Amino acid sequence: MATLADVARRAGVSPATASRIINGSSKPVTEALRQRVLAAVEELQYVPNAHAQLLARSHRSTVGVVVHDVSDPYFAEITRGLQRVATEHGRLVMICNSYRDPDKELQYVELLRAHQVAAIVLAGSGYHDDAFTETMNSKLRVYESTGGRAVVIGRHEHAGDAVVPDNEMGGYLLGAELYALGHTEIGVVAGPKLLTTTTDRIAGLRRAAREHGHRLPARRIVYGDFDRDGGASAAAALLDAEPDITAIAALNDPMAIGVLALLRARGISVPGRISVTGFDDMPVARDVTPALTTVRLPLADMGARAMTLALQPPADGRPPRIEEVGAELVRRESTGPARD
Repeated sequence: MATLADVARRAGVSPATASRIINGSSKPVTEALRQRVLAAVEELQYVPNAHAQLLARSHRSTVGVVVHDVSDPYFAEITRGLQRVATEHGRLVMICNSYRDPDKELQYVELLRAHQVAAIVLAGSGYHDDAFTETMNSKLRVYESTGGRAVVIGRHEHAGDAVVPDNEMGGYLLGAELYALGHTEIGVVAGPKLLTTTTDRIAGLRRAAREHGHRLPARRIVYGDFDRDGGASAAAALLDAEPDITAIAALNDPMAIGVLALLRARGISVPGRISVTGFDDMPVARDVTPALTTVRLPLADMGARAMTLALQPPADGRPPRIEEVGAELVRRESTGPARD
C-alpha cells in the first residue's frame, strides 16, 4: 500500500505539502502543484490512513451506533434514519450488534470510546437491571467527559439527550381498540421481560383494560424473543393455556407475523375467530394476509433525530434534550369484532 511519503516523492514535494493538499488545507498552493499531488495520489492509488488522521485532527469523523440487531426491521429503519443524517454531515457510522446482550453493549461502548468516535448512539431498549444501568452510565459519563457525545433511543436511565417513543401510549391505543371491538379475553405475546420497551407497552395495554373495566392477568401474557419465531412459540403457549382468548396483541410486528403463521397452521381464522395486532408498523405489516393492525412509530425519523442530537454540541449545563415521539394506531384487516 502506498504511503504519504511515496506520494510526496512521486509528486516532487515534501510530505507536509502533500498532506496539506490531500487533506484540503486552507494554506494556498499553486494549481500546478495541487494537480501534481492529486495525479500522484491517483497513480499510486493512495488511501489516507484513517487512524493517523484521527491522531492528527481534533475533528472526529465517526459515530458509533449500538443496536440490538440490525437485521431486525425495527433497527434497520432506525439505522436508515441515522445514516441519512450522518451522510449529510460527512460522518461515517460504525454499527455494533449487541443481540440484546447487556455485556456486549458495555463492551461496545468501551471499544467505541477507544476508537475515539465523535458520538455514541444507543438505539436499543433500556434494561430493568440496576447493576447494568449503573455500569453503563459510568462508562458514558467517562466518555462524555473526554468530549464525546452520547444519545439514547428509548427509555434508558442515562441522564442525557434522548429520543423517546411513546410505547406506553402505543400499548394503550391497541388495548382501547380491541376493547372497543368487544374483546374482553385478550392475550399478549410480549418481548423479553427485561426490556423497558416490553414493560412500557404492557403498561399501556393494562391502562386500557382498567379504563374499560377489565383486567389483563399475568397468565395471559407470554414472553418470548422479539422475532417471528418468538411470536409463534409464545402464541402456541398462550392458546394452549388460554383457549378462549379472542384477540392477541403482539408487541412488535415480527412477533405478530409469527402469531399469524401459528394461527394459520392451526386453522384458526383471523380476524373471524381471533384478532391480531402488532406494533411498530414495519413495511411488511401491510403486505401480510390479512394486513396487520398495528401501532406506527416513525422509526427512520427517530434515527434521524437521534443522529441530529448526537452531532450537536453538548447542552453545557442545560437540562438534557428529550425528544418525545408519538404513536399512531393503524387499522387494517387483522382485527374485527369479537365473536359472540
